[in-house]
Amino acid sequence: MGCFKATEWWRRDWWEWGPEAFAEAERRGVPVLLSVGYAACHWCHVMAHESFEDEATAGFLNERFVAVKVDREERPDVDAVYMEAVQAATGHGGWPMTVFLTPGKEPFYFGTYFPPEPRHGMPSFRQVLEGVDKAWTERRDEVGEVAGRISRDLAERASVYAVGSGVGKAPEEGELHAAVVELTRSFDERRGGFGGAPKFPPSMVLEFLLRHHARTGSEAALQMAERTCEAMARGGIYDQLGGGFARYAVDATWTVPHFEKMLYDNALLLRVYLHLWRATGEQRARRVALETADFLLRELRTPEGGFASALDADSLDAASGRTAEGAYYAWTPGQLAEVLGEADAALAVELFDVTGTFEHGSSVLQLPGDPQDAGKYEEIRAKLFEARSRRPAPARDDKVVAAWNGLAIAALAEAGALLERPDLVEAAERAADLLITVHLTTDGRLLRTSRDGKAGANAGVLEDYADTAEGFLALYAVTGETSWLQLAGELLDLVLLHFTDEASGALYDTADDAEQLIRRPQDPTDNAAPSGWNAAAGALLAYAAYTGSARHRTAAERALGIVATLGARAPRFTGWGLAVAEALLDGPREVAVVGPADDPARAALHLAALRSTAPGAVVAVGEPGDTEVPLLADRPLLDGRPAAYVCRHFVCERPTAEVAELEERLRG
Repeated sequence: MGCFKATEWWRRDWWEWGPEAFAEAERRGVPVLLSVGYAACHWCHVMAHESFEDEATAGFLNERFVAVKVDREERPDVDAVYMEAVQAATGHGGWPMTVFLTPGKEPFYFGTYFPPEPRHGMPSFRQVLEGVDKAWTERRDEVGEVAGRISRDLAERASVYAVGSGVGKAPEEGELHAAVVELTRSFDERRGGFGGAPKFPPSMVLEFLLRHHARTGSEAALQMAERTCEAMARGGIYDQLGGGFARYAVDATWTVPHFEKMLYDNALLLRVYLHLWRATGEQRARRVALETADFLLRELRTPEGGFASALDADSLDAASGRTAEGAYYAWTPGQLAEVLGEADAALAVELFDVTGTFEHGSSVLQLPGDPQDAGKYEEIRAKLFEARSRRPAPARDDKVVAAWNGLAIAALAEAGALLERPDLVEAAERAADLLITVHLTTDGRLLRTSRDGKAGANAGVLEDYADTAEGFLALYAVTGETSWLQLAGELLDLVLLHFTDEASGALYDTADDAEQLIRRPQDPTDNAAPSGWNAAAGALLAYAAYTGSARHRTAAERALGIVATLGARAPRFTGWGLAVAEALLDGPREVAVVGPADDPARAALHLAALRSTAPGAVVAVGEPGDTEVPLLADRPLLDGRPAAYVCRHFVCERPTAEVAELEERLRG
């Protein structure tokens, strides 16, 4: 992804997605040019390319079209609907995405990037504009017929998951085992991960594998998770100086990344490494979890307490004076020597495998082996980090996305509790407070984004409700503050009311009262982050475990039916759904810890419960006689001592006051 500096004449002629843009197109009798892309520092989409530096082309565009820009992170529903049209028409997709629409929002011509001059059989951008304008002017009826046919075809797909087989029937043991077997077929035993280049961090699949191992004892599942986590932590995809993961590796060895750092990747991977440490005690996993948490606080936390969406891949290369991808992160042996001196630079070259793996003789730092002298390693690392901090830093997209902040809240709350870092829990609480005060409307609905403490105009989508609820549930488990559980329940009630198909249990990405597009988007497959569908299933299941709500549990089970259909065939794209299914098969375990708030024995039982590897276990902690949370009701002390109750479906084993006994009961 590249960024650009837009001139003022360019900025004036763009419209945001909304009724005003389409009303303008209708008034002028012209089509709409929709451009969809990312915005990690500016608008990065089709009009950012070099052909738009031609003011004549810009003038032609503004005269014959209404140009609408969309940040796909702000409006994932618009992106999903029209990307489906692009893929159906061209056989492929990607960003920047270019779609020509009628004033009625119906698409009729598609593409991604168009070059400034004809190239490799592709027309130039100007040629595309002229061709579409001619068709619109001379063959309007034909264009209308094409647009109508495409829109009808897309609309017919809208309920495919509502009527498809499998929805409503929760997955069973054999289907989860089959998913593990299928993953072994694409597993890269030597380099970790799945498939070849490019390689994306499979965070949700790793969570599934860890839960499957915890429930079944599968060594194959654990080995795939351990090998992949080690390979990523040693590779260039992981920032060896500052912590945190890049978006993906362009190769199969995790060596050279696409340097953009996304909030959702780091929140999900923080949780994976934390859970790997919890399962195995592996110190590398603990270190990576802590360093990733510190990266989130240091580089993505906004002044308002939320977490920004991303750091850009590009930054200014001080040596050349030009913007380049990876300039902030790559090193040459000479640059190491300037900072460390010749002797330590030679050691750093060996430690970090500085052998020209990147561009112009530079390298992305890796850690192929464990340092023999840990003290010297930390000294070198600290000096390089300090020197790097003086380089021009990548730009940051300060947009706060509710869903991704929900993922970060859950990860930081858990990490703070398990690793005994109260500052991480405080950071999670502050981000949650921002979502409540800025993103939550007076009628309880969520807004998707904010910036500088001001809410955006776009309604929250399913993933916003589900992931925010997930974050609030994690905060409740850690803090015992019942308000978090109540807020999660309110959000999930809205999921049931506005996002769920009552007849089938299928879920939609947008609310039933949201803006109507040519079809209502719906996708149960996990991609870069958990799908709203699978995230909602997980939050609904956990909330039901706390409250005993049959309504919420039934909704979770029905939603998980899609995992029974897709999990064994496409486990790499249903990782979170499979992880939630593991929790369902395990119960999930419900742990109630009661005792005086200031009693160290209660704190010890609480920590032991949180450190349990039982898949999707929920943990409630409170005073004896607590009646606000159903899981805590009627849970007395044990002979005057704090006690823990381990239950499934609110049927509990005898209580225990012993940490060791609680740990034993919570093992798979």
